[in-house]
Amino acid sequence: MRLDKYLAESYVGTRKEVRKLIIDGVVTVNGEVENDPAIEIKENVDLITCMDEVIVYPGRRYIMFHKPAGCITAKSDEKHKTVMDYFSIEDRKGLFPVGRLDKDTEGLLLLTNDGEFDNRLMHPTHHVSKRYFFWVLGSITEDKIAQLEKGISIGEDDAITSPAKIEIVQTGKYEALEDQIPPYTYDSSNMKDNKYIQMVTSGYITITEGKKHQVKRMLKAVGCYVIYLKRFQIGELELDMKLKPGEYRELTKEEIENITPFMKIDIY
Repeated sequence: MRLDKYLAESYVGTRKEVRKLIIDGVVTVNGEVENDPAIEIKENVDLITCMDEVIVYPGRRYIMFHKPAGCITAKSDEKHKTVMDYFSIEDRKGLFPVGRLDKDTEGLLLLTNDGEFDNRLMHPTHHVSKRYFFWVLGSITEDKIAQLEKGISIGEDDAITSPAKIEIVQTGKYEALEDQIPPYTYDSSNMKDNKYIQMVTSGYITITEGKKHQVKRMLKAVGCYVIYLKRFQIGELELDMKLKPGEYRELTKEEIENITPFMKIDIY
């Protein structure tokens, strides 16, 4: 690995900043001052210091996070709580979310410090599936299922969605299913006056795209309004149900390999 890359990926600074530090003579490799940013070093063998501080390479990290509803998928925000607020200052270092979940959607979110992992996993050509559980106001008939599974228009500025997969779990009147519906995370103003006689439906939807508010917009296109949404799966990776909302853990080597069979990842 190049020395400047090593320092940048160890959060010493940007590539431009660390190159200046190297040229200024404040970086050593195995006790010797090194002025060449492009020199190859062995990240797990060579001793690197910058301004007399030993720089430990963190390696690539892949995190499974159980995102709660009510926080936004961003590294920072002045007005809203973000997913990064659930990580300690030290633990969040270098991490960023892979893709996004809406503020009111909960469930499986991945974070990493590996830009290649993010780009390849989210690139539409790989058609990585995402599976969600939903509760909606309204009924989803066989005709509506056929529309969603074939592909549906969700707006003038968007192409027809790619085929989806729908699995209906329950449907009935709100009054009969009320005790099974989680606390609303989406706007339920349509239920104000007559919620007990409204039809509600729960089920799973699997998509291979990531358009803004896509699941919500797809279900709205067939006359249904999302009141709860949770992502359970990305590719072959399922949310660890031992994780409570707001908790996270490192992915195992096997999980990383299963979710990215189309790319080689070196795990340090």
